[in-house]
Amino acid sequence: MTQPPVKLNVNGREHALDADPATPILWALRDSLGLSGTKFGCGAALCGACTVHLDGQAIRSCVTPISAAEGRKVTTIEAATDGSDRIGAAVHAAWVKHDVAQCGYCQSGQIMSATAFLKSLPKGKPPTAAQIDAAMAGNICRCGTYARIRAAVADAARAIA
Repeated sequence: MTQPPVKLNVNGREHALDADPATPILWALRDSLGLSGTKFGCGAALCGACTVHLDGQAIRSCVTPISAAEGRKVTTIEAATDGSDRIGAAVHAAWVKHDVAQCGYCQSGQIMSATAFLKSLPKGKPPTAAQIDAAMAGNICRCGTYARIRAAVADAARAIA
């Protein structure tokens, strides 16, 4: 007996995937939908490279099954930085301005975490350095660009205020 397709809304588009409902969102994005901006890092939700938004909340797609996303909205780095999202665009611009990326591998997850964090803030209240550090703590940058990441998040917060 075959399973019915898993229905996902990814970046505003509906998809029906013939996949095991336990398949991690990461692999559905990369292998089934061809969205390669979300990266595989550790496979254990420890590094943040696979971060996407599920109904606006940052989640680790390497451990979240596609069944958990049915009826919900998944947003990937492709949509967050395409210019259609004001906060995503501000974060992306700040990343470029502050020359955050070195190897670039963790950057999609970093940007997705920063975007979700900034969307969660009360309007007009800029985050403190401690708040930025706490929000970004689950994302590892092996190149060590944490000071630039913090500066970029603070700059993006000012831009959207």
